[in-house]
Amino acid sequence: MIRLKLKELLASASFRKGERIRLEEVATATGIHRATLSALSSPRGCNTSTDNLDRLCHYFGCQIQDLVEYVPSDPPAPRTRAKKPVDQADADSTAARSR
Repeated sequence: MIRLKLKELLASASFRKGERIRLEEVATATGIHRATLSALSSPRGCNTSTDNLDRLCHYFGCQIQDLVEYVPSDPPAPRTRAKKPVDQADADSTAARSR
């Protein structure tokens, strides 16, 4: 599992600054939506882009390994592609063309 250490970085930056840094402040400075930052700071994290990781590293003045941590866990289930439902009209027209 990949864990983001956003809460730890916020606490450290707040301590250095001498006042609490709120997610709204980070959102304004980075251009990352506050709801995204909130999801990223949750224990399970969420999917995010490398652009957001880059913005957070720039904001905190840190390296990626200061923000992201690999926590060994059970391997995730293999991904499967959902089969696209076939519309009967498409199936009929495909069959008619092949004749």
